[in-house]
Amino acid sequence: MTEQLKYYLRASADIDSRQMERIISCFKFQTVKKNTVLLSEGEICKEFYFINSGCIRTYYITSQGHEKTGYIAFKNSVATSISSFISQQKSFEFVGTLENSELSVISHNDFYQLVNDAPKWEKIYRTLLETAYLFQKKKIENLVTLSAKQRYDLLMTENPGYIQRLSIRYLHPTSI
Repeated sequence: MTEQLKYYLRASADIDSRQMERIISCFKFQTVKKNTVLLSEGEICKEFYFINSGCIRTYYITSQGHEKTGYIAFKNSVATSISSFISQQKSFEFVGTLENSELSVISHNDFYQLVNDAPKWEKIYRTLLETAYLFQKKKIENLVTLSAKQRYDLLMTENPGYIQRLSIRYLHPTSI
């Protein structure tokens, strides 16, 4: 499992073996069943997830009780409630698994200790933040400029495997 994480980290920064081992040692392996809530609204996010296999979704529940997907992450990607993780304030979103998942998990404390101690991890963190910003910016632009059908069509063009792998309820045009 650590080989996938190492590959992901090497793609973001040129990490020597000593720093790589330091970083990897901060992650704990976790197997999680499908439909497990990893974080609920109102909790403070204390964990950051690398997905070895499976799928994680961040989502909101409206006052009418409807789920609205914020983000879907698959194998070899990362997920968390980024605003709660950074601010250590209560989350407005939920984080949960959509499939049985194998995760490499790093705690908030270890994550930020690495930011202070490992220069290559700081570069990885900056890349993560930039990627998250660009994703959110594109999502806002699409919500403002495209109809629900256009957003759905765009999702299916950019990520055709989603429809085969996930329930349509997670991909509803008002959720993406």
